[in-house]
Amino acid sequence: MSIPIASRIRRIKPSPSTAAADRANELRRQGKSIVNLVVGEPDFDTPVHIRQAAAAAMDAGATRYTPMAGTLELRKAIIAKLARENGLNYAPNEIIATNGAKSAIFTALSATLDPGDEVIVPAPYWVSYPDMVLANEGTPVVVAGDEEQGFRLSPAQLEAAITPRTRWVLLNAPANPSGASYAADAYRGLAAVLAAHPQVLVMTDDIYEHIRFDGGDAPHLLAAAPELRHRTLAINGVSKTYAMTGWRIGWAAGPAELIKAMETLLSQSAGNCCSISQAAAVAALNGEQSFVGESVAIYRERRDRTAAALGAIPGLTCRLPEGAFYLYVNCQGLLGKTTPDGQRLTSDGDVVMYLLDHAGVATVAGAAYGLSPYFRLSIATGMDILMEGAKRIGAAVGELV
Repeated sequence: MSIPIASRIRRIKPSPSTAAADRANELRRQGKSIVNLVVGEPDFDTPVHIRQAAAAAMDAGATRYTPMAGTLELRKAIIAKLARENGLNYAPNEIIATNGAKSAIFTALSATLDPGDEVIVPAPYWVSYPDMVLANEGTPVVVAGDEEQGFRLSPAQLEAAITPRTRWVLLNAPANPSGASYAADAYRGLAAVLAAHPQVLVMTDDIYEHIRFDGGDAPHLLAAAPELRHRTLAINGVSKTYAMTGWRIGWAAGPAELIKAMETLLSQSAGNCCSISQAAAVAALNGEQSFVGESVAIYRERRDRTAAALGAIPGLTCRLPEGAFYLYVNCQGLLGKTTPDGQRLTSDGDVVMYLLDHAGVATVAGAAYGLSPYFRLSIATGMDILMEGAKRIGAAVGELV
């Protein structure tokens, strides 16, 4: 007997980055030496004061259900963070805590999309965006921001992509996988387009906001274009900034009507997020922030050295990302070359499989992010691992003809 699977699920595919990590782990189990540059999570331990706050919460009995939108303490901490760091003002009923930022994005789409509604997704994009739209019976409209324009969405592209069915435009900055960010003028250019299309909602995925390498703070969209406040949902969380991926705390800040709809949906699905993790997130947001600057300095050094090492390999180029902890490597120069076993490389997928099978280096093909020919690697790992990966990639490329 076959189990009937809903059509909305058959439309989507497993996460390519998760699949790549699983393949790398399987090769390791087989005894092969694999340099895994796939996983996008900080390799640092969660700071001590955050872990201590979690332990104190357990000892105090904070192990029960919380309000659906999150504890008032956490929502107040999020409100304070948004005011302090972004110049944005919210009330508690405009904030909801979720099981990670991914849950916030998915829930917002579930609460707003009707079949056929369109979501503009700039490419290269985080692999989950289009599939989350499809899972909610929407239509992803992918708009490629090529390398020459810094992997950013331009106002002209946004205008051309909007139709009467457009429900959302999704902006991720700094972006996964490219690290692209937006200056205030660029945000105002997009806002000028949106002014003529009041039906279009805006979702900002700010999960990498603190991992920036330009030495300054880029403005939030709503700081640059406050007129969009009534139709913007700002998504964020503690996972990347505070090395708290496993704690699963994200949030959304936006119009009270939308937040209420998300709360209703979550009350019938995932429920509230972990009470202990919420207490830890309060400590992360309200506590001392030295970890953030220290970790970013380490990421910057890794970015610079790894990009230089890869850029020295014939056939590869690497634009320095402005933020996040990935390199999006252009491999156009390898296409058309032949591997030692006679296979011709015709796509970034071929390049990635060659590097994995021949060099033992696991990366993710650019096709998974909607823009080829590239591959993504994570710099959220030790410098010795990154240098070993670059060395292996260089040796493997040297064997191509």
